[in-house]
Amino acid sequence: MATYKPEPINTLQVVLPGNLADLTEKLAKNAHDNWAAMRMKDGWTWGPERDDKLKKHPDLVPYEELSQSEKQYDRTAAMETLKAMLAIGYRIEPI
Repeated sequence: MATYKPEPINTLQVVLPGNLADLTEKLAKNAHDNWAAMRMKDGWTWGPERDDKLKKHPDLVPYEELSQSEKQYDRTAAMETLKAMLAIGYRIEPI
């Protein structure tokens, strides 16, 4: 089996405009909510520590209750998605 080498879109030169901070936070919350909904659909419930066998996970809580490090993980994913969109030529503007 070949070794997987992630190759995300290069966004090093992309700077998100300041007006996208609110959008980034909304997308981060939405990403968490989608992840949690999928987990719950698969039978996962909250537990104090992750247990794959019992399908327990400590992050099955509202976004607002996540630790700052977990929120930052979701924010980074949202920001990198927005930056990738800009890097490949899309505009992001409200309708």
